[in-house]
Amino acid sequence: MESRATLLRKLSETVSQILEIYRDMANPDITVYENWTAKDVLGHITFWHESFARNVSDIVNGIKPTPLKGRYSDLTRQCLSETRTQTVETIAKRLATAHNLIQENILDTRLILIPYKKGSRDYTPEEHLDIVNKHIEEHLNDIKKAGKSL
Repeated sequence: MESRATLLRKLSETVSQILEIYRDMANPDITVYENWTAKDVLGHITFWHESFARNVSDIVNGIKPTPLKGRYSDLTRQCLSETRTQTVETIAKRLATAHNLIQENILDTRLILIPYKKGSRDYTPEEHLDIVNKHIEEHLNDIKKAGKSL
């Protein structure tokens, strides 16, 4: 597996691309997935990125992390109920803030394992960075495809 620093650099590039797309997006209400708009996808990415950031920051600061708890369907409803009332600009700022927190903490050597969600296994920082980057890249590609279909 690639080094933590390399994986962080890749994730940072992907997050920058996502933020750029939304900065230039004319219609965040385009459908990307059934019942999910481009804005919903941004909210979903942000919700999970904030959880990642909190867990990493907590570990580095000696606080017991509190990973998300619940079924994915319930967490998805929670995520969408939080973000559907916010502007794209607000959600994008939340994503940028969460990513900054990850950048500040992810290279800390005290990070050995990072919790993802209660009931799920913990991941090494390298695994977590790789999985998150691939997840966001997949959404990025789907958003691009949805934008081209207009």
